[in-house]
Amino acid sequence: MKTYLELCITANPGLQELLLPVLLELGCDRFMNTDSTLFCYTTKDQWTPEAARRLEQECRRVLGTSSDYSRITCREIPEENWNAQWEKTIQPVTVGKRFIITPSWHPVPDDHDRIVIQIDPKMSFGTGYHETTRLVLQLLEHMNLKGKSVLDVGTGTGILAIASAKLGAARVVGTDIDEWAISNSRENIIANRVTTVVEITDRELKTFPVSTFDVIVSNITLNSHIEMLDSYRSILKSPGRLLLSGLLVSDAPSMREQLIRRNFTVDRELNEHEWAAISARKDL
Repeated sequence: MKTYLELCITANPGLQELLLPVLLELGCDRFMNTDSTLFCYTTKDQWTPEAARRLEQECRRVLGTSSDYSRITCREIPEENWNAQWEKTIQPVTVGKRFIITPSWHPVPDDHDRIVIQIDPKMSFGTGYHETTRLVLQLLEHMNLKGKSVLDVGTGTGILAIASAKLGAARVVGTDIDEWAISNSRENIIANRVTTVVEITDRELKTFPVSTFDVIVSNITLNSHIEMLDSYRSILKSPGRLLLSGLLVSDAPSMREQLIRRNFTVDRELNEHEWAAISARKDL
């Protein structure tokens, strides 16, 4: 009988994602993230002292200067009921006034009036359980996307791309540089029957023509947003809407300042706990 290990790493979602490549290399094959903790699962026979040292070194490199990083903890989980126990951690969740996010193993009753998004998380982020995802979904649900073109930057599981399609967007493109995210998002797009609307790609933003999209959504990190702002503005139509999440509340003033410098008008901000999401309009 196999024994599994559950590794718990404390870090915010942006930093958690930086650890994914080494965790995959070390044999972790299932992940679950919360607002402060990344849970990783692997078999005990794969987890050597060398692997533990490698992870500790990588955490110190990526997270060592962050006050969000505290420790790595590890516990054994017997093989018995492993899949059932893991699946129990992924339950349907309602978001805002219009969405319900559910994995395939938890069918949603028909007696509801919400938009159902089926997400089976594997090795990428965006299940609807984290504040950053919920905030941008709440911004999206108040928009009229009928006939619009949408770009989802750092698509992860594809949840924001799928939501945009189900809100009526005519064309949605999800971009990501992580091959596991691309694979997972394509599976979720098939499961949600939006393949005729949503395209997943690893294209860089600079390869899209000027004024391509009516709406850009991006749930990444403050520094990545700032680095990409000029590209966002270039490929966004005028007027167009930019929705940014993955921000701490303390990041919001800096993000607003950067947007104003590039002739965006910030028209809405949502907060949940320590997280923030911003909606901005591209001015002429």
